[in-house]
Amino acid sequence: MQTNFTLDQLADPAVAKSEKILRKCVHCGFCTATCPTFTLLGDELDSPRGRIYLIKDMLENDRPADEKVVKHVDRCLSCLSCMTTCPSGVNYMHLVDHARAHIEKTYKRPLTDRMLRELLAFVLPYPGRFRLALVGAFFGRPFAGLLKMAGGPLAKMGAMLDLAPARAPVRSTMEGPATFKPDTEFHKGRVALLSGCAQPVLKPSINDATIRLLKRSGYEIVLPEGEGCCGALVHHMGKEEAALENARRNVDVWTREIDRGGLDAILITASGCGTTIKDYGFMLREDPAYAEKAARVSELAKDITEFLTGIELGTPVIEPDLRVAYHSACSMQHGQKITRQPKDLLKAAGFEVKDVPEGHLCCGSAGTYNILQPEIATQLRDRKVANIEKTRPDLVATGNIGCMTQIGNGTGLPIVHTAELLDWVYGGPVPEGLEEHVAT
Repeated sequence: MQTNFTLDQLADPAVAKSEKILRKCVHCGFCTATCPTFTLLGDELDSPRGRIYLIKDMLENDRPADEKVVKHVDRCLSCLSCMTTCPSGVNYMHLVDHARAHIEKTYKRPLTDRMLRELLAFVLPYPGRFRLALVGAFFGRPFAGLLKMAGGPLAKMGAMLDLAPARAPVRSTMEGPATFKPDTEFHKGRVALLSGCAQPVLKPSINDATIRLLKRSGYEIVLPEGEGCCGALVHHMGKEEAALENARRNVDVWTREIDRGGLDAILITASGCGTTIKDYGFMLREDPAYAEKAARVSELAKDITEFLTGIELGTPVIEPDLRVAYHSACSMQHGQKITRQPKDLLKAAGFEVKDVPEGHLCCGSAGTYNILQPEIATQLRDRKVANIEKTRPDLVATGNIGCMTQIGNGTGLPIVHTAELLDWVYGGPVPEGLEEHVAT
């Protein structure tokens, strides 16, 4: 794609990077074939190629974002399916991230939209605030349907209440900061585990299962003091300074642990967080105080299934007679290019693993997308659930808390994290939701 940026514009590192990305695009349109929003809406501007044109025009002419650009960029899920399909290596993720930051700086959204976004940014990245919010959501949940029927901004509030759990999750007994020693006499290594923000509130059993699994395998696990949200939630809303603040804090925390006792890996059990942490090196590339440290953190970051594939888990203690539909989160298959490892681990553990039709399409979760774009998200969820149910599974396995919440809101099937299933088979407790299956 030919570009016409001025030398003054290219002096901005963000613009220079976007210009290089734009020049790689050859207009082939392969991306439209796998884009969820184009599949649903059929509008070229709701495809990656269409959005690239809009972003190019906005940046090249150095103008503020307008309503048209905002509408179509907001509809992007950042599922990154287009990057899997693209034959030219266009890094759409970095381009749309830049566009969102530009929108946040130059476009004044309607008051209700601004208030909702500020509320999400204020609550979701902070476990304490999120727990309190869920108490309020519990009492507001019966009114979710009425709010959705009202339409407009109220419909988004209804969608948010709909996603709240029907009961308060039990708090973890393995919260940080803490260090967990291996169960075996052989000390195989030392790893840090991201606690995260929303996941330990919604499903603390995921990290609990991961810790048990790693301890049995001979690893010391550190939940470092001071670690917090990875920054993905605000990053995808264009709040770049907040995202970089989160990244710097975590880089400092993990660098301290690297210097203190060394780390074999920084493990992540929410694939949406993993995609962002693996991008810290890029996000902080222009920061002389953090560029090198962030790159080292990104190199150490691994999804839990990446790490487990390379270690010895032992011998399964049970034989699960269960058919599992494996849902590959977009941040896993497109963002991190992890496709084989989770399924291989589940098969080795004795599960019958089924691929989901149209597995490349997003479930509609995408961070806060199912709140900010509830209509599109619901259509994608229903399509995903229908495809999952075609495999006639006993349960669904996945590696991302957002997908678990989204899909679970559309089906009665148990939705279980891959780490919880592996922990169970190799000696841990039965995951919540599978008790009846095991009993029969």
